[in-house]
Amino acid sequence: MQKRNRSKSTYVCQQCGAKSPKPSGRCSYCGAWESIVETLERDDKGNRSWTGPGKNSGPSAALELSSISTESHPRVKLPFPEVNRVLGGGLVSGSLVLVGGDPGIGKSTLLLQIAGAIADSGKTAFYVTGEESAHQVRLRAQRLGIGGDKIFILPETNLTAILESLDKAKPALAIIDSIQTTQAEELESTPGSVGQVRECTLRLMQWAKSQNVPVLLAGHVTKDGAIAGPRVLEHMVDVVLYLEGEQSGNFRLLRSVKNRFGSTNEIGIFEMQGSGLVEVENPSAALLSERPASTPGTIVVPTIEGTRPLLVEIQALANPTTYSMPRRTASGLDANRLIMICALLSRRAGLPIGGMDVIANVAGGIRVDEPAVDLGIALAIASSARNAPIAEGMAVFGELGLAGELRSVSSPERRIDEAVSMGFRSVLVPATSKIAKRNGIEILRASSIREAIAITLKHPLNERE
Repeated sequence: MQKRNRSKSTYVCQQCGAKSPKPSGRCSYCGAWESIVETLERDDKGNRSWTGPGKNSGPSAALELSSISTESHPRVKLPFPEVNRVLGGGLVSGSLVLVGGDPGIGKSTLLLQIAGAIADSGKTAFYVTGEESAHQVRLRAQRLGIGGDKIFILPETNLTAILESLDKAKPALAIIDSIQTTQAEELESTPGSVGQVRECTLRLMQWAKSQNVPVLLAGHVTKDGAIAGPRVLEHMVDVVLYLEGEQSGNFRLLRSVKNRFGSTNEIGIFEMQGSGLVEVENPSAALLSERPASTPGTIVVPTIEGTRPLLVEIQALANPTTYSMPRRTASGLDANRLIMICALLSRRAGLPIGGMDVIANVAGGIRVDEPAVDLGIALAIASSARNAPIAEGMAVFGELGLAGELRSVSSPERRIDEAVSMGFRSVLVPATSKIAKRNGIEILRASSIREAIAITLKHPLNERE
């Protein structure tokens, strides 16, 4: 290993940049609280980059953009189409990918399965575990059916030792599980602190770029669902992925919130089984497989996740409240959006839900945020409040405005085609939607939420009417 520049740690305010020789809860210059972060201050002012393993020698030379070839660094295609979809086509050489998610959601399982896929292709994967022993990782690999050949396990938290081992192994893929347990020995702060996470990520990024090796980082999340550590961590990495889902459910969604090499609108859908995370080939069929028939308060909405149409079941329950203030509870939906829709139903549609608790849920443990589900939420609540089921074989989509009007949404044809493929016979859309005639399905139109309720609950396909 090359000799490192002499450095010392200092404490810097992240708001004004003032330096302090010791930690403090409040900056004495700008008065900001909890903004003092331990930072390395190197003596070599001309070269502030780390001079350890993987550092390029000599100054960088400017290159003409058109002269740079990408053929020598193709994407690493994984045998997981769902993961490749979210990554934008595969792992990019030298990229730094941060994978976050709740504890126990399956991050380590997914990373170990990716390492196994790399090893099966004849390349070497290097798995650094700071939270488990090598024996524990081996037990999980056996459960997942991973042999372990060409996968090297390093139970280590010291960053210097990790980088030295990576330089010796020269793997095709490096995995750090997790970045919050990794520690730079030059800093006195504990692992997981702002200074430690930022410094460790910086050095791993330098190693990945210089060696053209993709590095996957597992990241903890806070109780609010954000990646734990400094916000700058998400700016430093190339890709930020979240593994979402209810731990009590089987479905997991891999969602991209940042991707320098592809779209952030794509999602991958998996099912957690005893053998690990298994890709779901037909998500719409899986999500609707347990849908009850002719039950008030349930409706199907075709949504768009990235480039993929997906049918989800919206469930609602409206019940007279036993409290002084009625409650509005959302699971898998935006709670503020639910409050707005309840107000619209009361004011614009004359639905007497002011004294009712309203609970709305997306079945399957997934989360949907697009406005196209507004109409589905409103009709599910109306169906439950009136105790009248939605017409069998009907799907709906549309955005609600504050005047009670229905607004058109993107990709209506693709939503309808997905509904047709799943056997639906009718679809209710906003009147302003421009849709060509589709064979095998009846297209109903409504201009307001009041009109949509009248059509949906009195449609001829509804056997109870």
